[in-house]
Amino acid sequence: MRIVVKVGTSTLAYPTGCLNIRHVELLVKTLSDLANAGNEIVLVSSGAIGMGVGKLSLDGKPEDMPTKQAAASVGQCELMYTYDKLFGEYNHTVGQILMTGADFSNEDRKRNFENTIYRLIELGVIPIVNENDTIATDEISVGDNDTLAAIVACSVKADLLVLLSDIDGLYTKDPHKNPDARLIPVVTEITPSIESLADGAGSGLGTGGMATKISAARMTMQEGVDMVIANGANPQLLYDIAQGLPAGTRFARLL
Repeated sequence: MRIVVKVGTSTLAYPTGCLNIRHVELLVKTLSDLANAGNEIVLVSSGAIGMGVGKLSLDGKPEDMPTKQAAASVGQCELMYTYDKLFGEYNHTVGQILMTGADFSNEDRKRNFENTIYRLIELGVIPIVNENDTIATDEISVGDNDTLAAIVACSVKADLLVLLSDIDGLYTKDPHKNPDARLIPVVTEITPSIESLADGAGSGLGTGGMATKISAARMTMQEGVDMVIANGANPQLLYDIAQGLPAGTRFARLL
């Protein structure tokens, strides 16, 4: 299978911005094992700004664009160093691809991206994609990595997209406020009632939320790609997800 896995800032880092070593090490170990089993893995990773916040000892996520970009510059170095080191321990090579919205809206640049990522996969490399927050502004940004992951999954004709977040999946109500909220195991159509469940703006250091995940699901389902939302605190769920076993919320492809 060709599997695109998106990991959010809340999985990679503590609210302080410091690396969540346990989560990252288990994520890399699981992805490496899935690759060893013959799966083609693409990782879409948030966390550059969040890790930059920790590295620069800032009080929280910056509000102004120059400081966001500075934090991203510092954090992206830390992020890729960590991935290169950990994947290397399992004999896997990684390659970095940084994108902006303009790279997908321009046909030539989009084709160059696709040629590069396909070649990396052919060479047995695990591509790690992130938005280029160091130069992206509101005018050229993708906006969030849930959307970026969906674009990547559709571009590489993935079999499966997994969004690892800080929640177990899509619930009938906000589980943080309603103890009777129930996890929805399968969604086969994005209806107004499903959209109405997508409240919330994401974690303090991240940019995503359930609304962006529903939007990503709509995009992937139209292209025939299954998508699953699962809790990144337990990356080993990826084993069950890859086998089609119940885990999180699966948005089943339409084609």
